[in-house]
Amino acid sequence: MKLDQYLKWMGWVGTGGEAKQHIQAGAVTVNGAVETRRGRQLLAGDLVVLGPDSGVVGENVAAAP
Repeated sequence: MKLDQYLKWMGWVGTGGEAKQHIQAGAVTVNGAVETRRGRQLLAGDLVVLGPDSGVVGENVAAAP
């Protein structure tokens, strides 16, 4: 799953455009490092943080589209 899709899937943003803004502003980290590529491919176990929200890729997989 790509980073922008993950932010939408988690419900942290409402649209892809909103995800893009947060990512390009440097507000998203993956595994502790700022990530500015919205197409970044996430792997199971990656820790994604946006403000007070955080999630580990691969958790709640059964709910994934």
